[in-house]
Amino acid sequence: MKEIVILSGKGGTGKTSLTASFASLANKAVLADCDVDAADLHLILKPDIQTTHTFTSGHEAVIRTQDCSQCDICTDYCRFGAIQRNEESGEYSIDPIACEGCGVCVRFCPDHCIDFPIRECGEWYHSNTRFGPMVHAHLGIAAENSGKLVSLVREEAKKKARQVQADVLLVDGPPGIGCPVIASITGADFLVLVTEPTLSGKHDIERVLQLAKHFNLPVSVVVNKWDINPAMTTEIEDLASTYSAHLLGRIRYDKAITQAQIEEKSVIELGESEVSKDIQIIWNQVQAIAC
Repeated sequence: MKEIVILSGKGGTGKTSLTASFASLANKAVLADCDVDAADLHLILKPDIQTTHTFTSGHEAVIRTQDCSQCDICTDYCRFGAIQRNEESGEYSIDPIACEGCGVCVRFCPDHCIDFPIRECGEWYHSNTRFGPMVHAHLGIAAENSGKLVSLVREEAKKKARQVQADVLLVDGPPGIGCPVIASITGADFLVLVTEPTLSGKHDIERVLQLAKHFNLPVSVVVNKWDINPAMTTEIEDLASTYSAHLLGRIRYDKAITQAQIEEKSVIELGESEVSKDIQIIWNQVQAIAC
């Protein structure tokens, strides 16, 4: 079983659309959506959720107002402005979004009236899709530790892939180069980087190429909507070659992709088109190189 991670240096390059198309072309795949901060692979694949699990990470402080003497010491120690005082009642409370879970207020409260429970940060799911099993997640609003949730999603997806004896694990990774991306690529077999022919696209894909080089991971590049700026496409491909990245191919601009999104399908499922041929060629290249 090979793990292929589809990444982009920035959002909106077509990463998720390409992942869904790969899923429709793969014979026996397991899917993982590791863009937990803004997951949207489910919009195309419409997963049937089988099990739901709570994701917990870190702690949050909670004041028991009935035991609080309103000494104001916690406010002095909090560096995140999370302690709030009601002007009418004088009671103190903690803003769960502002609280960083450092525990300083718990440590120095003379009344010992601040609890420190584990924080519920979101949910993760085992689901079935028309292309195979899928593991995905939803991180709560302003919740942290997305990298930890990404690692959890990947591990569960690997378990499922081994269980069903899948040929490939397709991972829809998060954009950028931060902690969630690092959690998505560590130990992966092959990276597919999707970019677009713009100056920001070139800048951001170079950062991901540098990251892949740092972790010594096999990497490839696809330029989406290449025909809107052929000159920039050539610059990006030349840049990718300097990092020894495989050039998998180009995907033309085609309104069929937008129509596929409207119909909640991969573009492959719409039937034969020029853009679907582009993606088929790229998938064949991925199989030849990575699998």
